[in-house]
Amino acid sequence: MAAAPAPEMWLPPGCSPAIRTVEMHAGGEPLRVALPGGLGPLEPLAAPGLSLLARRRLLLSTPGLARARRRLLMLEPRGHRDMYGALLVPSELPGAALGALFVHGEGASAMCGHAVLCLARLALDYGLCAPPPAPGPAPITLHCPCGPVRALASWDGRRSLSRASFRSVPAFAAAADVPIDVPGYGKVLVDVGYGGTFYAFISAEQLGLDVSSSRLQDLVDAASAVTEAVKAQFKVHHPIIEDLAFIYGTILTDGKDAFSEEPTSNICVFADAQETKCGDHNAVIVEVSGESFYTGTSTFTFEEEDPLKYGFLLK
Repeated sequence: MAAAPAPEMWLPPGCSPAIRTVEMHAGGEPLRVALPGGLGPLEPLAAPGLSLLARRRLLLSTPGLARARRRLLMLEPRGHRDMYGALLVPSELPGAALGALFVHGEGASAMCGHAVLCLARLALDYGLCAPPPAPGPAPITLHCPCGPVRALASWDGRRSLSRASFRSVPAFAAAADVPIDVPGYGKVLVDVGYGGTFYAFISAEQLGLDVSSSRLQDLVDAASAVTEAVKAQFKVHHPIIEDLAFIYGTILTDGKDAFSEEPTSNICVFADAQETKCGDHNAVIVEVSGESFYTGTSTFTFEEEDPLKYGFLLK
């Protein structure tokens, strides 16, 4: 049997520039990381001299880049409807290990908790920041579109370990009890909160649903309807970064919105003694910890004559 070819020879002839990725997950949530120097048709995003927000604008406004980002990497046959990605690009912030553009099948986000847990490990293991001189926690700054996020990864002297944590950007309540008319559901009251991106919060009960017993598709349909209604009827404003002034989605709660020690089916916030300001808003710094794991590496190409080269979505 002939010897296996060198890895660079595995690429089929005549294909597009390759996109090289590392595959990871945190709690089952996937993350596809496009590495520096392996962005293929997305390489213009790594051009020198641009701020991270300028790179994000370029990604969203350039048809070719948007198509490659949204369809080629995220959708079938290379991905799936729940795929999530991070494109690693240079950061203009001193001390940042990397800049990250978060992408998914519908667009781009400004912040992603499970992605940060993954990227904290990857930054260490792929030499994007210096490891600590001895085993222990390794501080890492990740530049996200919402701002710098301070992470701590675990280092055993040779490689990162699965557990990491991070302190996010200031989180605040932008508005409470906003009346919104949702087609098919009537008038409801929503809260709008920010923690790296803006979300609408509403109890499922207002929509005639229960987060524990209603059909998943009914919950998804209702939340999507609320998102679109809030986008149309309420203008969000970020006090510092106007690029972030958009509603990203809706979180349905179980209605147990007052703080208590009782577990809820939606959100748990711990921010004791971590109060701060974001513009005129009283804000908190939220600390999140969890585990992430590597699942593989990939090299993606496409052929120009392939009618499905930019992918497709099965619902």
